[in-house]
Amino acid sequence: MSGPRDEPRDKARKETQEEAQRKRRLAEVFGDVLPETTSDERDPDDGRGDGRGERDRDTWIRDQVPPHHG
Repeated sequence: MSGPRDEPRDKARKETQEEAQRKRRLAEVFGDVLPETTSDERDPDDGRGDGRGERDRDTWIRDQVPPHHG
């Protein structure tokens, strides 16, 4: 028997199911989980998580150039 006390539970269950369906559709279209933040919202980092940004990458690449390419 379902009564007025069951309505909030049914509504929450329906919303949870709809959210799960929405996430499945997004995953089908875009692949796996989308990032919560975009690259322009994050600190400039190369993804290694060590805090070194673009300047260090540029320095590293310049250090790797052979002397005869100088």
